[in-house]
Amino acid sequence: MTLRSLHPRATGAVAQSEGDTNLTARRAAWQARSIDDATRAALVEDERYFLRQSVSTPCLNVIARAQGLYIEDMAGRRFMDFHGNNVHHIGYGHPRLTRAIAEQMQALPFAPRRYAAEPVTQLARKLSGISPLGQCKVLLTTGGSDAIEVAVKIARAATGRFKTLAFWDAFHGAGVGAAALSGEALFRSGPAAPLIPGAIHVAPYAGIRCPYGTSDLVASGEACARMIEYVLEHEADVAALIAEPIRAVPSVPPPGFWARVRAACDRHGTLLVFDEIPVGLGKTGAMFACQHDGVAPDILVLGKGLGGGILPIAAVLARPELDVGADWAFGHYTHEKNPVTARAALTTIEIIEDEGLVENASRVGAVALARLNELKRIPVIGDVRGRGLLLGIELVRDVEGMEPDNDLAEATLYAALDRGLSFKTTMGNVLTLTPPLTITEAQMLQGIDILAAAIDDARRAIHLDR
Repeated sequence: MTLRSLHPRATGAVAQSEGDTNLTARRAAWQARSIDDATRAALVEDERYFLRQSVSTPCLNVIARAQGLYIEDMAGRRFMDFHGNNVHHIGYGHPRLTRAIAEQMQALPFAPRRYAAEPVTQLARKLSGISPLGQCKVLLTTGGSDAIEVAVKIARAATGRFKTLAFWDAFHGAGVGAAALSGEALFRSGPAAPLIPGAIHVAPYAGIRCPYGTSDLVASGEACARMIEYVLEHEADVAALIAEPIRAVPSVPPPGFWARVRAACDRHGTLLVFDEIPVGLGKTGAMFACQHDGVAPDILVLGKGLGGGILPIAAVLARPELDVGADWAFGHYTHEKNPVTARAALTTIEIIEDEGLVENASRVGAVALARLNELKRIPVIGDVRGRGLLLGIELVRDVEGMEPDNDLAEATLYAALDRGLSFKTTMGNVLTLTPPLTITEAQMLQGIDILAAAIDDARRAIHLDR
């Protein structure tokens, strides 16, 4: 057996839901007409030295600069970045953050793990002060995937159980443990298997194409909650239910859904873990996404935007009574208490608070959602949904059958890039918009106008292709 025969494309394509497909003819065509020779050479060099992986390699373009809302490529073209991997909450290169990082690097660039450091303690105090759990205990990691696995270890230690419950289609990280929790084939299949035992999944709620066969979001939420209760009744050793309080697809939970799930977890002794890695810190128009539903988890995980779009850091927030790991090393990472990354996180939170960015996300997001709903007159827009600055537009072949139109979504992506707007697609056909919390109303409406024009461009192109 040769190595080539083990390549995943030798056995068929893997469903991709987390990000854009990067090996399509349409992407190749866009690059052929949009990338100059210098950029093409840089992309070849990137691919020469990096291990390939789906949705990452080969890369789309080369970014030379990033500032505020904008990214700029080697050719000098600027794009409004409505993607940002959900790290650019305060915009790229915020001057207050870059100054704070530089000052911390001069004062104390690193602290060996066995020592405390004041900036790290200040961050933990701030996280406890703003936490929806109330006063809490904290562990820090360098990434969200590790933080999710720390949360599971805490839940196992606290409950004496080992199983977990999560949603199909969810993403909680790429580590072996986090991948087992996740529900995406792209991260669970092929070389990821065999996975950690005890990872149970249920289908998520969905207002469109509900896996439970319901006709609307409320009914889907009821069916999903019943299934969760059913599983908890029949699997007596579930340590934790791990889920995003609002699915980052995005898909907004129906009213009362999380209250019902919270009650079910309490009845069965299962801890509720909210993954707010992509959706927390103001993205949905509340500091924490779970605050929209008035439900506090037992453990909450943050990441991505916590480092201000510059440094990698994640955090696990847990109720004080879950401080049960004194005899174990849940996450004894070399950079767990790095003063520079901690200062970046603390300053990021302070910027969000001082500049009123949560309120801005709520206000601008409401304007954006209203404008996007006006676009539903376009016959290929089957649904518009979101909270704050986490927004999704579902493209379909027709609004009667609601058949996903992945081809149109991909064509729209490249048409938008041509017009200066960057975003990503999820689930194949959902245009997902996640601009920074610093975006103005005028910039948001400009981006939506570009998107509407890009959909028209793509429809014309698809019509000619078909």
